[in-house]
Amino acid sequence: MDLQDVFLKLDRTALERYALSALHRLVVHYGLWFRETIHQMGETEAFRMQEQVWDALWGNHIKRLGKTLDFEVKDDLPTWLGTLDDDRLRSLITALSVNWLANDGIWFQAVENKSSMVEAKLANDTCWGRFSPIEAREIARMLELPADGGLEALKTALAHRLYARLNRMTVEDESDNSIILYVNDCRVQDARKKKGLADYPCKSGGSIEYTYFARTVDARIQTECIACPPDAHPGEWYCAWRFRIE
Repeated sequence: MDLQDVFLKLDRTALERYALSALHRLVVHYGLWFRETIHQMGETEAFRMQEQVWDALWGNHIKRLGKTLDFEVKDDLPTWLGTLDDDRLRSLITALSVNWLANDGIWFQAVENKSSMVEAKLANDTCWGRFSPIEAREIARMLELPADGGLEALKTALAHRLYARLNRMTVEDESDNSIILYVNDCRVQDARKKKGLADYPCKSGGSIEYTYFARTVDARIQTECIACPPDAHPGEWYCAWRFRIE
């Protein structure tokens, strides 16, 4: 039996599902390689290598897809992105951000349902400890932020987080060497509030998330939690974080 013949005999529905399955396998395989590189070489080196691998992969990927699907590629970007107006492009970014958050939430629920809230929070905190520095590095690379950009660089980086597309967040200059970030509206907490549920206790994950993000932007920045659930907080914000440089 020629295995290629089996593929050629797939009906239309099976082919469409195969295309999505191939994309799924690609993403999972990339993640497995990244995880194993962290295990063998440590996070710092793995983060650097991940950026090199992505830079090498993306150009090849998008050109191959452009050739296959007959769309033009320029400077490693599909030119159809340039046909979208600003509002449509912002909507695309927001949709991707929502998908990212859904990914986080569904994984959390899967672990919680299979094991316990404790195990889910442990997995959640570990993932934040790795994702936050990766996101900070990605933003710094995208915007060419200096490694010693201080609190101004941090404010810029915070505004470009995926979370900033989903939650209303404000920054206050507290002093010459400190700022405070307020999460005024939180998509997760707002949803729980509408259901009559108590705040999700996210302080442990948030402490890791913001500490790792800030010190990746600038190693001198120190992070302090002012309040975060399960802490009590005023009605105008859910959590607040102080960032300072001594």
